[in-house]
Amino acid sequence: MENKNENKLYCYQCGALIEDEDYEEFDGQIICSDCFENHTVTCDCCGQRIWSSESCGDDFTTLCEHCYDRHYTRCSCCDALLYEDDIYHVNGEDYCSECYHEQVDRCRNIHDYGYKPDPIFYGNGKRFFGVELEIDGAGKDDDNAKELLEIANEDDEHIYIKSDGSLDDGMELVSHPMSLDYHKNYQWEEIMKKAISLGYRSHQTSTCGLHIHVNRSCLGETHDEQEDVISRILFFVETHWAELLKFSRRSEYSMNRWAARYGYEKTGREILDKAKKGNNGRYAAVNLMNWATIEFRLFRGTLKYNTLIAAIELVNEICDLAIRLTDEGIEKMSWSEFVESIEAPELIEYLKERRLYINEDTSTEEEL
Repeated sequence: MENKNENKLYCYQCGALIEDEDYEEFDGQIICSDCFENHTVTCDCCGQRIWSSESCGDDFTTLCEHCYDRHYTRCSCCDALLYEDDIYHVNGEDYCSECYHEQVDRCRNIHDYGYKPDPIFYGNGKRFFGVELEIDGAGKDDDNAKELLEIANEDDEHIYIKSDGSLDDGMELVSHPMSLDYHKNYQWEEIMKKAISLGYRSHQTSTCGLHIHVNRSCLGETHDEQEDVISRILFFVETHWAELLKFSRRSEYSMNRWAARYGYEKTGREILDKAKKGNNGRYAAVNLMNWATIEFRLFRGTLKYNTLIAAIELVNEICDLAIRLTDEGIEKMSWSEFVESIEAPELIEYLKERRLYINEDTSTEEEL
């Protein structure tokens, strides 16, 4: 008896009965035209037809195994497809351009000025301070940076170092955000002593500054609350500019160049409005251009531990004051009333050294 299915063709891929010669011969098999269209592709390199499942490329490039092995590889970091002319080789690994530069930058001790890693927060509470400390005079030297980082990052990455075009022959130490208590218990003193031993100076230069960032989120729950507090901070800075200039250890010329004031107005809101319309850019005493922080740029650089901590404590006290007081309260606050309320020992000692503490003098150690 004749087998009725003997001369019928079935698709190797989907099993469907093929009629009217609507099929293709591929890889030694008979497949229907739909499966040929949907399950095979052409290599973009050599033009060979292959099964879609066997393509070694990506969503944009189709490759047979032979062409992939000869001309392509994948990034060891992000797995992106790489043509042979676009591969960066580092320590036996292959990288795309983006991952290569990230790997190289991560391995360097001195990063480019624009380097900005994801912040790591240290300490407890809602308020964190990021420190940028410029040091100069002993070279933009990778070996020196390595020695400083070995102290700074003994247990974890607390600090990274960047180049800075405003410095003659130095670099910038940048901390991850830390609470005030964390800064006070961190090995800043050891880092500063090492910098001095390597020949760096900060106060004793015409180039170095100390900048302190505070997270905006600690100033209020909402944007409007934060704006109110910032306006009172600006009012305090403008009202007590003479005292803060003395505190900063900067000259009037240096302050105007690197940390200019916005100018006094009758209310903090008016000063804030002026700040938003002004042309100081980031070179303002209180820089408001960062979306997550406000930056106090008033201070001259230092390699003296007590001076660094005193500057952070001052910023902390000003923020507390602006949160605690009303607009009327901040307008009435005198400098003597402000310093009388301070309990931070390093700040009190520094205020005495600068003759800013209720007419009380004290001996002063040399600034470096």
